Amino acid sequence: MASEALLQAGCRVVLAEHKPSVARKLLMAGKSGLNITKDEPFEAFLSHYGTAAPHLRPYLEALPPAAVTAWAEALGQETFTGSTGRVFPKAMKASPLLRAWLARLDGMDAGGMDTGGMGADGGSGEDSKTEGRNAEERAIDRRTRWRWTGWNGPAATFDIPQGTAQVIAKTTVLALGGASWARLGSDGDWAHILEADGIATTPFAPSNAGLLKAWSDHMQPHFGAPLKGIGLSAGALTSRGEAVISARGLEGGGLYPLTPAIREGHPLFIDLAPDLPEDTLAARLKRRRSRESLSNHLRKAAGLSAATRALLLECARPLPNDAASLARQIKRLEVSHDGLRPLDEAISTAGGLPFSELDDRLMLRARPGTYCAGEMLDWEAPTGGYLLTASLATGLAAGRNAAAWAKVQPASSSL
Repeated sequence: MASEALLQAGCRVVLAEHKPSVARKLLMAGKSGLNITKDEPFEAFLSHYGTAAPHLRPYLEALPPAAVTAWAEALGQETFTGSTGRVFPKAMKASPLLRAWLARLDGMDAGGMDTGGMGADGGSGEDSKTEGRNAEERAIDRRTRWRWTGWNGPAATFDIPQGTAQVIAKTTVLALGGASWARLGSDGDWAHILEADGIATTPFAPSNAGLLKAWSDHMQPHFGAPLKGIGLSAGALTSRGEAVISARGLEGGGLYPLTPAIREGHPLFIDLAPDLPEDTLAARLKRRRSRESLSNHLRKAAGLSAATRALLLECARPLPNDAASLARQIKRLEVSHDGLRPLDEAISTAGGLPFSELDDRLMLRARPGTYCAGEMLDWEAPTGGYLLTASLATGLAAGRNAAAWAKVQPASSSL
């Protein structure tokens, strides 16, 4: 997104990617259906970014959910909105969108701009993956297997297949990701580079992460089973949705929004019958027939599935005999656990580059002309289109601001 903003402003762009291909995390996000944004009123949408909302507001106002949908459709990806307001491409995958997007970027002309030169040690871009046009015609030059290693004076330095390379540019946008799913490119190693340059970072922590829990043997038949229509809470955070019982604990979209509170040490509570008031549930539980099994009674009176009944027994056995106490337990079941899944297994991360290190244009205060965007910034949000929308919005803002900076730099500092 930053590259596109720079190209639209008439800048020539080198896009350096340290993996063999670009946008691997985007492709992974699309494996279960690419949720690009959420169709809801803007203030409600913004509230999901927590304490980072004031920092992100101007960027999200410039690229709100409706604009993200329009952007995808302009790439030929027809969209639909689900019952929860989540917006998806009808193809449900990221690959068609990515192919169309890269084709559009590759088709933009340099327009006779000064292409300057590149300083290199051992190579000068032979690994570029941009195809179909002569290098002097292209406005964007995609270079894969180029891993950024920091700066040497004004030059950005890279490890490349042929050795090392240096690039001196008018402006730079860093979009280096968080610290989860390292095999897709987001390994967080960049934090050490910034720290060595005197730029503060906030330690990474898992966000949108599952819980680790050691189950007893009686839970094994329920591994993979969903807990549907439950209510979840931790600290001041609440959520409605689903969770899945896995061999290692719990995971799922209903659980992920509670990660910030769980990370702070707040206990997890699950309401197994959120649509039933506690007194109504207690009255139903009182009407148990003498020969009716407890399992069947819980199914009929409280609407508990086999998986939710198993979870109740796992976490609250022995169950109370009186209906009022049992109803209270069903409505507020405390689920002990062994903490969040490891950082690299989280969908996203908290921590990274704090906004205090950036000005309101997303430029590093300590390094004028260098802008930052995406998940490398210290913000977090639940799944549901919020992560992708804020990544796109900060990328757009960083690209536009970087282009404005480049326009006023002397020709001697060009790429």
